[in-house]
Amino acid sequence: MPLVLAHPPALTKADEAALSDLYRRGTPQNTLRAYERDLLYISAWKDAAFGQALAWPEAEAVALRFVLDHCRDLSAARDEAAQVAQSLIEAGLRKSLACPAAATLDRRIASWRAFHRMRNLASPFEAPLIAQARGKARRAAARPRAPKSAHPITRAVLEEMLATCDGTLRGLRDRALLMLGFASGGRRRSEITGLMRADVSLDDFAAKGVVWLRLLETKTTAKGVAPKLVLKGRAARALISWIEAAEIEDKALFRPVSKGDRALPRQLHPDAVRQIVAYRLALAGYPAGFAAPHGLRSGFLTQAALDGAPIQAAMRLSLHRSVVQAQRYYDDVEITDNPATDLLG
Repeated sequence: MPLVLAHPPALTKADEAALSDLYRRGTPQNTLRAYERDLLYISAWKDAAFGQALAWPEAEAVALRFVLDHCRDLSAARDEAAQVAQSLIEAGLRKSLACPAAATLDRRIASWRAFHRMRNLASPFEAPLIAQARGKARRAAARPRAPKSAHPITRAVLEEMLATCDGTLRGLRDRALLMLGFASGGRRRSEITGLMRADVSLDDFAAKGVVWLRLLETKTTAKGVAPKLVLKGRAARALISWIEAAEIEDKALFRPVSKGDRALPRQLHPDAVRQIVAYRLALAGYPAGFAAPHGLRSGFLTQAALDGAPIQAAMRLSLHRSVVQAQRYYDDVEITDNPATDLLG
């Protein structure tokens, strides 16, 4: 009969450091940033609640208290949980005493579990009582899913934004960025700004009118395994116009443009995409907050639904892994605009 270990073997300091380094190199940058924010939060929470630093492995009582402290509205509470939450608000780590979204709690717990895995330790969140409490908390805090963008940037909205892009270098860049972000499947900010000139192939443009794009990695694909994507027609021509005008031969594809209308050598920051989207929407006459950069992604899928494109075809470009997740955008299409309602004319 094989020996079953009650607890996994502890790692040496050297192995722990090597494993942590491997996690850093093998984890997307956005996930690493989320890990850092979550580690800061849970460390501050435990210090405020227990006056102690995080322990490895963490005690089940601490894990249960974390769930209980984040599954209810503390606005009218006068207990210790409210005092801890208030201290986190004062430290800028929590927004309010309201009950956090279930997704926020789930993400922080997922990060905490990941920190245990990095140390080859069992997580206290696997305990039956805590797992059940998490399920109850998720059900109790259920609320409608908030969209990442107030409105999708559909083709009609995008056309109005593109109309504000003139022939300056900044205008050419914004036109190429917006069209690529939409037409290549609704790319995320980090995916757009992470593109290098070497990731763009113009070999088939003269013969077939297509430009090939290679993504190093995405939220749903690991490094080196993301499929090639294609740009056609106006989007391909807009990208080539930007490349030629900015004389981009290597390194970053999208770059800041100076006040003198000159492309700078450094890479465009992901937050610049938010600024570009907001700026072009304002020029097009839309109110502040009308859409966020994620509107390019939701707009692509919404437009695909409006045009009657099969969801599987849209997912080939958006790179969604879950049909259920992609289906949400199809479900958001007004029922009277659904092409299936016109089957009999």
